[in-house]
Amino acid sequence: MDRQSTETLQAPNPAGDQFAYGLGPAVHALNEMVIEIARTDIPVLLVGESGAGKDAYAKLIHRLSANNEMRFHKFNCASFDPDLLSPHVPRLSESNDSTSPYGTLYLDNVQELDSAAQRALLSLLPDAEDSDSGLGRLGRLVSSATSSLESEVEVSRFRRELYFRLNGVCLRIPPLRERVDDIQILTEHFLNKYSKALKKDPPLLDEKVVQALSAYHWPGNIRELENFTRRSVLFGDFHLALTELQSSGSEPYKVTSAGAGSSLKVAARAASKKAERELILKALERTHWNRKHAARDLQISYKSLLYKIKQIGVSNDNREG
Repeated sequence: MDRQSTETLQAPNPAGDQFAYGLGPAVHALNEMVIEIARTDIPVLLVGESGAGKDAYAKLIHRLSANNEMRFHKFNCASFDPDLLSPHVPRLSESNDSTSPYGTLYLDNVQELDSAAQRALLSLLPDAEDSDSGLGRLGRLVSSATSSLESEVEVSRFRRELYFRLNGVCLRIPPLRERVDDIQILTEHFLNKYSKALKKDPPLLDEKVVQALSAYHWPGNIRELENFTRRSVLFGDFHLALTELQSSGSEPYKVTSAGAGSSLKVAARAASKKAERELILKALERTHWNRKHAARDLQISYKSLLYKIKQIGVSNDNREG
C-alpha cells in the first residue's frame, strides 16, 4: 500500500468513508485489500451486518478507483425493478461509448433478490467472456449482502452463475464488536462531526466512557455508535446517552463470552469458504483443469477465476481426488 493511500484512510475526508477509519488489525487488513482491489476492475462483493459500513466501503472503492470522477450509482435490490436498473447497465454490444456517466454501479442487499429478480439481473449483466475488460461502459460493479451467499447457492436459493458474476472477490466487513480498538477513534470522529453540525461543545470522552463503549455489544454496529454519539452531543453528556443505550433492551457485550459467541460465526465463514472452494474444484475437474473453460462454466471472468484459485490455494499440482 502506498503512503498517500494509507494517509487517505487514516484521516477524515468528505467522501463519507469514515467507517474505514481505525487502528485495529481487522480494519487495517481490510483497508489493505480495498486499496489493492480498487486498482483493478474485478467485481466486488461486500458481506457484513447491517450498519457495519458496506455502503461506506463501496464508496471508498469507487473513490480509490481510476474511474472515480464518474458517477456512483446505488441500487437497492430489496425493491428490485429491472426497468429501473437497465438504464444503468449498458451492455457492451449496445455502445462503445467511452464516456459512460457511471463509474460504479452498487447493488445493495443482493440477498433480497427472488429467483425472478436474479434471472432478470443476470440478463442485464455483461457475459462472462466480456468481463475480462470490466463492465465496458459501466466501469465497476460492487454488490453487498448482509449474509454469506454460498449456502444459498448450495440449496439453490441463489443462482450460482449470478453469485460468481458478482463475486469476483469477496470482502467481509467486520462488525463493530470485532473492532473494539477502533471505538475511540470513531467516537472522536463523530464527536467532531456533530459538535460542528449542532454548534455545541463536545462532551468529555474520558477513560470510563471508552471502557463502557468498548464493553457494549453494538448490535447496530457503527451506525448505532454514530447515533449514540449524536445524542451525546445533543445531551451535552455521555452518561445520559449511556443510560438510554443500556435501557434500550440490548445487553452489554460480555468479553468473557466472546470466544463462545464468535465460534459459530467462525465456523460459518469456514463453511462458506469450503463451499466456494468445492464449487471451483468441481468446475476445474469437469473441464480437466482448463481454467478458461472452468471460468465460462462458473460464469465469471478468467481473471476472477485466477484470483480465486490463488485465494483458495489450489493448483493443478495439488488437486484433490
